[in-house]
Amino acid sequence: MQCDYFDAGTCRSCTLMGQPYAVQLASAQGRVEATLADHVPAARWLEPFAGPESGFRNKAKLVVGGRRGAPTLGILDEAGHGVDLTGCGLYEPGLAAALVPLREAVAEIGLTPYDVPGRTGELKHILLTHSPDGELMARFVLRSEGQLGRLGRAVQPLRERLPGLRVVTANLLPEHRAALEGETEIVLTEETTLPMRLGEVTLHLRPQSFFQTNTVVAQALYAQAREWLTPLSPAVLWDLYCGVGGFALHCAPSAGQVLGVEVAPEAVESARTSAQETGLAHVQFVAGDAFEVIAGRPAPAAVIVNPPRRGIGPRLAGWLEGSDASTVVYSSCNPESLARDLADMPSLEVRAARLFDMFPQSGHSEVMVLLGRAG
Repeated sequence: MQCDYFDAGTCRSCTLMGQPYAVQLASAQGRVEATLADHVPAARWLEPFAGPESGFRNKAKLVVGGRRGAPTLGILDEAGHGVDLTGCGLYEPGLAAALVPLREAVAEIGLTPYDVPGRTGELKHILLTHSPDGELMARFVLRSEGQLGRLGRAVQPLRERLPGLRVVTANLLPEHRAALEGETEIVLTEETTLPMRLGEVTLHLRPQSFFQTNTVVAQALYAQAREWLTPLSPAVLWDLYCGVGGFALHCAPSAGQVLGVEVAPEAVESARTSAQETGLAHVQFVAGDAFEVIAGRPAPAAVIVNPPRRGIGPRLAGWLEGSDASTVVYSSCNPESLARDLADMPSLEVRAARLFDMFPQSGHSEVMVLLGRAG
């Protein structure tokens, strides 16, 4: 992939930009194999899954800079001033096509970009998500409630410039700190979710719900888990750190009872909406800490875990090690924490492992392993 911003030194976020993609993929495979060498025999690695090397991001996390009437959407330079990256080649085509009209709309609305060095202004970030059906969710991160009226009146003009715009929200981040968003979210449209159709399953994203950045690779992750679990037809299946329910809903057709657990209430509501819409009455989603929710319950035969970068940690890993769970599917965005967790579950052997290249042009790796009880 070639990038004018990278070549000009304007943006160096993509640390592997310029390397042939085949080299990137081979290097990533080598790194994860080395990191997990004590736990994954070489013969257990499947061929890595790779989507497109460019045009793959379904979301744009845009820092707003510039000045009122002439904003920039992209990043900040070392001095804290805005750098416009509306031509970034990482975004899905539908998302990329929306960025210049969005910038023009922000200029017309008259919101004042937040100036980091001066600590003045209102509009800090715009978080834009694109669905497989071409719809958009736009979240405007504001410093205060003072511009809510202006933004609310701008919903219709925004939709005229962005015909696929479905959900518009204001997120409030009053503090001057290095954060992408605040806790308060105000929905300004009748629609409150962005449907993400992945084959036969449609996931509903609420504004503060997490979803994988790469739709093609996310769908491959869910399909791989389903392929591993379908032959087992588990009577009970748990999906811990379930997010919006992607793994649970894709694997539910071959399972008896399914329980998804997620600490974020917004994600749980999204998952419940998807389950109800799909007619999966045997799927239940609960909001809470994964370990606290399952403590005291008899372990099912099959468990899926998809934790954040820190991994599941020794407490949950120790519980799984001592439980009756015979199959665990572990999806990890951090091979180092995965290695630590596997060390805490010595009786669960890796039966298969696969690299999913979720973030081309970077050194980040997504790995999923199938674990089975030794003996």
